[in-house]
Amino acid sequence: MGKIRVKTFGDEDQEQKDKLKAQKRAEAKKLAQQNAAANNPDVKTEAPEKEQTETGQQTNNSESENKKQKTDSRKTVSKQNPHSKHYREVIAHVDKNKKYNLPEALTLLEKIKLATFDETVELHINTNEKGISGNVTLPHGTGKETRIAIANATEDAKHVEELVKKIEAGKIDFDVLIATPDSMAKLAKVARILGPKGLMPNPKNGTVTPKPDEIAKKFAGGQVNFKTEAKFPILHLAVGKLSFGDKKLNDNITTAIKAVKTKNIKNITLKSTMSPGIKIEATTI
Repeated sequence: MGKIRVKTFGDEDQEQKDKLKAQKRAEAKKLAQQNAAANNPDVKTEAPEKEQTETGQQTNNSESENKKQKTDSRKTVSKQNPHSKHYREVIAHVDKNKKYNLPEALTLLEKIKLATFDETVELHINTNEKGISGNVTLPHGTGKETRIAIANATEDAKHVEELVKKIEAGKIDFDVLIATPDSMAKLAKVARILGPKGLMPNPKNGTVTPKPDEIAKKFAGGQVNFKTEAKFPILHLAVGKLSFGDKKLNDNITTAIKAVKTKNIKNITLKSTMSPGIKIEATTI
């Protein structure tokens, strides 16, 4: 005979109460977890944002690095090849360590011309000291029209005043300014403008004279003033055009170098407007 379970009065009510208590505890626990989640955001929610931020920074850093590398690459190419391919081909004809005699240099100058226009031929002379100046009349001129202005207070004082006003306004439309002695007091106002440009009239170079018209004819006929730079012992002289040919250029260059005097010269570079420089031997001239 099996066991008989005896159910006492009130057990059913107690069981129901226990179920309600368990349900309330579960709901309270769930509510507590929700509150905890609200007060302490889930770390996993932040991680993707952080990862995205780091990824974005890495991407930006990578792009910046790529740009920098491209810029550095362009700079390197620019430093390695500062001139065009044609220029590099031309300069290969010039021996930088050699001093050419004048006929050789002129023949080479014609071969290495770069421009399509008629280039000016230039002498760049390093002198032994600063303060060397003078003038020279080139037998074949410079190939360039010389713009000449005359300040003659004796004949036209008003014109001199107008000329001073133009210079003060920055309007300098002349290559040579010739003045009479009585005009110099008025021109003193613009000496700070004309002086650095080498345009201030000076008795030493013949541009202060009581006979300005006669001097103007000389400059129109090829007379050139020269003077070393203010801070460096260097002279720059235009001595003609490539179209002059070797004979005329030889005459002009020889005349210019004799005017500067070989004893004052340390070295000479011959070039045209766009060409590389050619060192020439002054002692052979």
